[in-house]
Amino acid sequence: MLLVAVAATVWVTNRLLTDRFTQSTRNRAELRLALYSGNLLSELRRNAIVPQLLARDPTLISALQSNDFSLSTQRLISFVEEIGAASLMLLDQDGRTVAATDRNRIGEQHRATPNFIEAIRSNATIFNVIPRESGGYSFSYSRKIESNGELLGVIVVEVDLQKFERAWAGISDAVLVTDSTGTIILSTEPRWRGLDEEEALQRQTPQGAIERAIRATAGWTALPADAYLKGEAVIRMENRIPFRGWQMTSFTTYASVRERVNGVLALEIMGFAILLALVFYALSRKTALRMALFQRESAELRALNSRLQREIAERERVQETLAVAEQTLEQSSKLAALGEMSAAVSHELNQPLAAMKTYLAGARLLLRRNRPEEALSSFGRIDDLIERMGAITRQLKSYARKGADAFSPVNMRDALAASLAMMEPQLRHRQVKITQILPDTPVLVMGDRMRIEQVMVNLLRNALDATKTVADPEVDIILAAGETATLNVRDNGDGIEDFDALFEPFYTTKRPGDGVGLGLAISSGIVNDHGGRLTARNGQHGGAVFEMRLPILEGGIEAAE
Repeated sequence: MLLVAVAATVWVTNRLLTDRFTQSTRNRAELRLALYSGNLLSELRRNAIVPQLLARDPTLISALQSNDFSLSTQRLISFVEEIGAASLMLLDQDGRTVAATDRNRIGEQHRATPNFIEAIRSNATIFNVIPRESGGYSFSYSRKIESNGELLGVIVVEVDLQKFERAWAGISDAVLVTDSTGTIILSTEPRWRGLDEEEALQRQTPQGAIERAIRATAGWTALPADAYLKGEAVIRMENRIPFRGWQMTSFTTYASVRERVNGVLALEIMGFAILLALVFYALSRKTALRMALFQRESAELRALNSRLQREIAERERVQETLAVAEQTLEQSSKLAALGEMSAAVSHELNQPLAAMKTYLAGARLLLRRNRPEEALSSFGRIDDLIERMGAITRQLKSYARKGADAFSPVNMRDALAASLAMMEPQLRHRQVKITQILPDTPVLVMGDRMRIEQVMVNLLRNALDATKTVADPEVDIILAAGETATLNVRDNGDGIEDFDALFEPFYTTKRPGDGVGLGLAISSGIVNDHGGRLTARNGQHGGAVFEMRLPILEGGIEAAE
């Protein structure tokens, strides 16, 4: 009966602990895979915007037009240090390298390469994966450079993805990345590149921890294997990367699972062996020796308890490590968003600064004409603008803390009046006809007044810019209250051509220097944070119509409180 109990206990323990430790190992592998995929996607997206910015660089355009590239290489070197790309190359219209961060590549011909051919055929940024003669692949973004519709050349940005392979080489897992065709383009094993996953696993077994695990893994793991390497089981995890159909796969060994399970089983078998020995010893001894037997058994149990406590402490440390890894992944995502917010804040501060400059010029003129009261009014408006700039920067700090928005009842009429006051210098300079249709009663919403005014200023400024080419510019502002609070801003400009990219960051139809294309993207995000919706359409009689809808605050301020 004792032997049957031992066998049953060991079998049940093996099943339970194998399931538990395997699931724990699988969770850690899945977390690592998500972290690696996020880092890879972040690197690709960070470099994707670089060709579009460099294609508009006036210095590079001037160099291509004048064929004077004496300073172009140094300028590209200064860019690559800020961007963190592998290399930058400037190609002329014949595909010849005229400037590059690697001076040895100047003079190379790329006329027949895909990154040159596809770039000159497209109006967008092109991504290419090109095999290298020395092995591996080269990853690059390319975009053509034009001036007044004339092709001048192509800018090529090579992305350094090999650094991820070097980082993965220090871990125990085998990691590979495949493209949409299933071809391996990144891997911890160099011989796998260019093959599909099935061919790679048949050709070469992952070295290091995987190979050791195959020798150590027993056939009684109690769980079906995800994949097999030379007939032996390993844990296979895969994660889709939202970029051109790429997929990341990792292989994790059962070594840690088997070692931990075997350690516990060894303790159990040892305990049962000690118990069996004590039973036979007790039967063979007289009653006088029973006290010594009990003391020995107590010491053994204390030692077992100490070992169990150490194992529990080790498990708690592993759980803390996983929690730290999750927090690190969340903070990395937040910092990536803060990078975009910094550009947004710079864009939003330009408007108050321009208004302050106009008010200061007016105040200086009023003081010269001995009109101090009117000058004090201008200084008061400058003080309001400074408060607005402080509120904008506080938004960035609030986002970094990821705290809740401090919403309060906002009167849309008052917010609109404040926005028009801020835009007063531009309105005076342009002499635009402003038509307002406002309800007699207050229109209340729950939100952040500064951010709502920020959206209104962006819509008004876009309407003014859209009417620059119109002989009699007009802007209609309609505020209505119903199931929602609705604000319509209409202009009689040329209208909207590309609705798909209208709310994308850095999309703009303005001339260089007039804007960077962040206003509508920021405004859309603010309206979404308030539970509303920002839409755009072309008017029936021409021009563009932007409509902002926010949830109405019913019951007044008392109900909101």
